[in-house]
Formats: sequence, C-alpha cells, structure tokens
Amino acid sequence: MSLVAEERKQNIVQLLEQHGKVRVSDLANRLHVSTETIRRHLDDLEAENRLKKVYGGAIKIHQQIEPPHHERSSIQEKAKHTIGRLAAEQVSDYDVIYIDEGSTPLPMIPHLISKKQLTIMTTSIPALNMLMEYTKKERLDARVIFIGGEVNTDHLRTSGPIAEKMLEDFFVTKAFLVADGIEVKSGITSYDPNKALVTKKLITHTEETFVLADHTKINHRTYAKMASLEDVTAVICDESAPEHFHLPLERQQTRWISPAAEE
Repeated sequence: MSLVAEERKQNIVQLLEQHGKVRVSDLANRLHVSTETIRRHLDDLEAENRLKKVYGGAIKIHQQIEPPHHERSSIQEKAKHTIGRLAAEQVSDYDVIYIDEGSTPLPMIPHLISKKQLTIMTTSIPALNMLMEYTKKERLDARVIFIGGEVNTDHLRTSGPIAEKMLEDFFVTKAFLVADGIEVKSGITSYDPNKALVTKKLITHTEETFVLADHTKINHRTYAKMASLEDVTAVICDESAPEHFHLPLERQQTRWISPAAEE
C-alpha cells in the first residue's frame, strides 16, 4: 500500500538528509507513485523551504533561512488552528502564560476568551496587537505584558539581551513556544540563534513548557538548538507522533498532544 502524501514527503526529506540530493525517477520507484506525484511533493517542500528543486530532482538546502512572518502566516493554516485550539485547552484560569512569536500561536488567542484573570506575556508584535484588541473590547480577561528588545522587522518579534534581561524578572506558569524543527536526537530547534537564547532563558523560568509545531516541522532540524525533548512538558501537533518518537517520549516523560489523542 502506498504511503500517504505527508509520509511520502517526510521520506523525501529524510533521504535528502542522508544523501544531499534526490532524483524524481528514483523517488517514484521507491515510493511507488508517479513522477507527477513526486514533482508535486517537491513543489510543496520547496514552498516550505525544506529543499531546492533542480533539474531532475532536488538538493538539500545548506543555508537555512526562516521565511518572513507574512509568508509563514499562509502556510498550514488549518493545522495551526487545530494546534491553537489544543494549546488554549491547556490554559487554566489565573495562569501566567507566555505566547511565542510566529503565526502558529496566534489562533490560540480567540480560544482564551472563556478564561479568567490571565496574565499573558509575549515577544510577538502580531500577538500583542490581537491581545490589545481583545482586551480593549473586553472579550479577554487578561493583563498583557510585552517583552521588549531588538525588533526584527521581517519576523515581527523582539529578541536579544534586553528581552533576555526582562524575562529574568518573571516566572511563567505555562509557556507556548514555536519550533522550526523537532527531531528525537536534535530536540527542538530554531532558525534564529537570538530567539533560541530567549527561549532557553524562558524555559528556566517556566513551570510547564508546550512546543507548538505542525507536522511539517517533525523530523526536521534547523541549526539553533532551543531545548531537548526532555526539557518540555508536551509537544502540541496537528498529527500523531511518528512511531520512532514513542519510546523516547515515554522515557523522557514528554507528552504528545494531537487531535488523535482526543479520540
């Protein structure tokens, strides 16, 4: 039986990690699908910045670049809304929470309107704008704290030493963090070393840490490590954990929260 589309794409990414390049014809034979199907998968993966298409196949991207916020916001929208709902379900009344930058955590904000007396911290400018709108209209019962620092205009976030210093003065009940890649061995990774440093600081001041990642981030690694799997309370994803994650997650007592877990 042929693999489902996302599993085939994960296979392609893994082969790229091993060999550095892949050919359309070889992939079609290996995955038992047409060359047209493989080309569509390569188009999708290139749009997600996970490979570079070349004549007859694709090559591994050696210089990893994080897409700007406006590009990321339109990728995997359905998955992000699922993740946002699941993330909001982890929040209790009176919690002090941190909402990370990026487009993945934003959909959790509308699901917080039923919670009482939250304190919400963020380094995300879009999240700040949404939180201010909701609190101004009295749709959200929350105190909002913006963590300042050096502003990244492409990714609409703050980071750097100022942000790290501000976080030293706060303790958080639950942090909802974004990952650009999650692997068993490499752990949780980011494209941005400055963001990784802020995340490391935050984890030491947090009771529970939740990593938000859609399925395209799984079995993917970027170059700035933020944490190991054992450092986080749970991964929140739109799909179930791959089989090879099961034993490491159990050993490290890290939960995997997905729609399948609700069934």
